[in-house]
Amino acid sequence: MSPETTRFATRAVHAGTQHDPNTGAVIAPISLSTTFAQSSPAVPLGNFEYSRSSNPNRADFESAVASLEGARHGLAFASGSAATATILHAFAPGSHVISGADVYGGTHRYFTKVAQSHGLEVSFSTDLIRDLSSLIRPGTTKLVWLETPSNPTLSITSIRDVADLAKEHGLLLVVDNTFLSPYLQTPLIHGADIVVHSVTKYINGHSDVVMGIALMNDEALFHRIQFLQNAIGAVPSAFDSWLAHRGLKTLHLRSRASSLNAQKVAEFLQANIETGKVLHVNYPGLDNHPNRDVVWRQHREGLGGGMISFRIAGGLRAAEKFCQSIKIFALAESLGGVESLAEVPALMTHAGIDPAEREKTGVYDDLIRLSIGIEDGNDLVADLIQALDQAQELQKINGVR
Repeated sequence: MSPETTRFATRAVHAGTQHDPNTGAVIAPISLSTTFAQSSPAVPLGNFEYSRSSNPNRADFESAVASLEGARHGLAFASGSAATATILHAFAPGSHVISGADVYGGTHRYFTKVAQSHGLEVSFSTDLIRDLSSLIRPGTTKLVWLETPSNPTLSITSIRDVADLAKEHGLLLVVDNTFLSPYLQTPLIHGADIVVHSVTKYINGHSDVVMGIALMNDEALFHRIQFLQNAIGAVPSAFDSWLAHRGLKTLHLRSRASSLNAQKVAEFLQANIETGKVLHVNYPGLDNHPNRDVVWRQHREGLGGGMISFRIAGGLRAAEKFCQSIKIFALAESLGGVESLAEVPALMTHAGIDPAEREKTGVYDDLIRLSIGIEDGNDLVADLIQALDQAQELQKINGVR
């Protein structure tokens, strides 16, 4: 379904969905077959030969997400990390990548502990717009990797500005759009060459599928990564593809609900800086966010998304106490589901990064990351009130202020 002729919600429900020609089923059946019959050698009866190469449910899902991202092509993977690894495998040994420093811990782990094994080098920057030109190695730099908002400090970068710099030097730009989903941000229209998502998060939205996806417009780039997708074989199952496609149909409703809840929670946390319970709040929807103007340019209606991070007064022990005291929020990794989650990045998602290095990007021991779900926003605030009170009580007991 064309983005030019239908709006987001209509495409979310209908893109990649065809009524079953045999039964009239409105929802596609799950195609569990691993292989598909051929009328003669190398002439399939339909569009499929072998499910590692392509599968009806996966193809429908890829088509649907591509429609929402404004992309010509989508390629689904067994996880977001598998999508990352496959894209990096498209570059020859000796290639150089420039990445934002504040990225998902698994991405940082791949860049620093895996990519080198197949001859790739990665440089990190806390400000890609400022540093990109100086970090380029002529002839070897091939790719720029950007998260906006970043994980977990929610820093915002102008995709268009980075894209213009990348194109000036003949580099590809990959944007990880996991934190916002296609509903809130579509990086391809701002100049990105590839968009990646951990489908596990907002796109699926129900914390019951692990998947990833990469989306692009360039035909040659698509065929290059599609070849690797098939050759490496890190593909999702038909059932997971079916589940993720089901979740995608309500993405616009969930994303808006979590964003509105997050705005309420962020404003509550911001108010608690004055009470001394909170040191700092990172949320793109707040007017005091340093790149709020970029948010208005890049995000739908200037919405901040469902992710918040904040520094709690009292250090690591207070952060631990807070996370042990929450009742509606679950203490768990991941994000983007219908339920609200909280975690301490220094101990959990970003524990593998050297403390001095992560603190350069604002990931301190007292930083708490919240994934805001679609529960009642007032209930979420009430849960945070009692958890902050318990963390503050711990400080009093221990004489920490």
